[in-house]
Amino acid sequence: MMGYKVRNLKTFTSFSLEILVPEDNFYRQVEKCIDLSFVRDLVCHLYSAFGRPSIDPVVYFKLQLIGFFEGIRSERLLMETVSLNLAHRWFIGYDLDEDVPDHSSLSKIRERYGIVIFQQFFEQVVELCVEAGLVWGEEMYFDSTKVDANAAINSMIDRTEAEANKHLEELWVNDEACAATETLQDLVEKYNGERLTGLHKPSYKRITDKKVSLTDPDAAPMRA
Repeated sequence: MMGYKVRNLKTFTSFSLEILVPEDNFYRQVEKCIDLSFVRDLVCHLYSAFGRPSIDPVVYFKLQLIGFFEGIRSERLLMETVSLNLAHRWFIGYDLDEDVPDHSSLSKIRERYGIVIFQQFFEQVVELCVEAGLVWGEEMYFDSTKVDANAAINSMIDRTEAEANKHLEELWVNDEACAATETLQDLVEKYNGERLTGLHKPSYKRITDKKVSLTDPDAAPMRA
């Protein structure tokens, strides 16, 4: 059965969690800016109509946001941090005398939801950002990371030669009756190794502008 966590923070003898968290705290700003109640509709089909209440899906995704904001990758470390941090407790609605969810429960929930739910969550958050006017949509930025490629430095050949060979192959495949009147040397001179680089000239020369790997043409060598 899907649980539903209601924030009901008690007032203690001389203080309460509501008072201890400053008004300008980051997580108060997050709480004001985004309504995560939509996640219950995303996951409701994964819960039974009866049984012991689960961790509120909203709480679960708030914990994921905390992990992202704080740069915490370990679920065990995440819950240790949340248990000690007053702002984190306030954000997920757990009072000072309440036990925060166990890290093992987060692992089980993650497996139950699967990648599809997380993808839908991400897309919905992006839509909320668009509605709030936070997305311009006029520029795109790409990040990259180093990965092992199926290509060796010694396997790279001159790009003009590779493109000329590819062009010849396409000629024969598309029309076997067509006689190739251009020799390989003619094609090399025709292409001259030039590539379109857009309006802005790159500030450096890439190895892949001149050479290409036949086993993995998309690979680009990088310094170790």
